Amino acid sequence: MTDISLQETATTVKRSRGRPFTKGRSGNPGGRPRGSINRSTRAAQLLFDGEATALSRKAVELALAGDPTALRLCLDRTVAPRRDRSVELSLPPIDSEAELAEAARAIPLGRMARPEEIARAAVFLASDDAGFVTGQTLHVNGGSYFG
Repeated sequence: MTDISLQETATTVKRSRGRPFTKGRSGNPGGRPRGSINRSTRAAQLLFDGEATALSRKAVELALAGDPTALRLCLDRTVAPRRDRSVELSLPPIDSEAELAEAARAIPLGRMARPEEIARAAVFLASDDAGFVTGQTLHVNGGSYFG
């Protein structure tokens, strides 16, 4: 058995892991062939092929039934996050129906949104009817814009 020092072992491991090629050169200079995909990605595509509508519908049904994980999934997929700036609101505490009615008057439509109104927008965006909708933000806000 050959006696290899710890230093030599560390050097060998360092060279063979992470970046075995010199900087700027790879083992595949032509890059990955156009249109190629991983086997795991292809397997997932085959598994879910034709099931997107059913899966979307089920996620929306679970969200409407109150499942917080399904709700987060639907919102994350349909509501664009505000990344450009944060919006801070100083709203008074609402402790009664009268205070709620007062807050609702600040919304241009004069009322708070009903959950089904927001859900309908999510259902539309998750449906085949929105198949040609890309990169859009759907504002379901009763005409209220902050910022």
